[in-house]
Amino acid sequence: MSDQRDSVDGDLGRVLVVIPTYNERENIGPIIERLHKALPETHALVVDDGSPDGTGEFVDKLAAEDERVHVMHRTEKAGLGAAYIAGFGWGLERDYGVIVEMDADGSHAPEDLPRLLEALSDADLVIGSRYIPGGKVVNWPKRRWVLSKVANTYAKVALGARINDITAGFRAYRREALEKITQTDVDSLGYCFQIDLAWRTVLAGFRVAEVPITFVEREIGVSKMGGGIIGEALFRVAQWGIKHRASQVKRLFTRS
Repeated sequence: MSDQRDSVDGDLGRVLVVIPTYNERENIGPIIERLHKALPETHALVVDDGSPDGTGEFVDKLAAEDERVHVMHRTEKAGLGAAYIAGFGWGLERDYGVIVEMDADGSHAPEDLPRLLEALSDADLVIGSRYIPGGKVVNWPKRRWVLSKVANTYAKVALGARINDITAGFRAYRREALEKITQTDVDSLGYCFQIDLAWRTVLAGFRVAEVPITFVEREIGVSKMGGGIIGEALFRVAQWGIKHRASQVKRLFTRS
């Protein structure tokens, strides 16, 4: 297994896993430990939005003892999208070849990451998918599962994107794709942020692949998902879908 990891790292460059946190002190240590057990050479950047429970300070201690661990301290809770964009910028400035999104709460198994990186050999974005054969969700309330399925179906139909889990937050980008799709401002949040970046990847002509993962509901802490984030996703996806369909019609008439 170590040979496979080395070849993936060598072909694509260094790998950085960006992990946003807000009050994840109890979860972050075990997640980083599991990540380095699965992929010993991979670096982790924890982007902490001023957690009052001391998450950032706890990761500072880890970083002082391990050069593979880094921490970015932000002064306020500005949303998942803003945290990821800050982390992406940090990684791109330091020439990482692959940048990964991963939750801190244990929902995304670090042990699945080698398969995402392997799939990058034929893709520019690889999404860890709950909704393709082999993927599944564990311990989710039925309401959350229904909400997620409806959101993905809505985005898929509205945009015409051939992605089964476009809201998924466990994904790996080649740096070239991430540089391209973040050249213009990204101000979306939560669900909408994940849809936004995947859709930008499709529109830019990059290759998107999905690999099955098992998503496990967090055991410690509470979900940060709120109604405002869901409302934003519904509104923006509709806007993007209308704009895309209009451009398709325009091209059709231009050709004729």
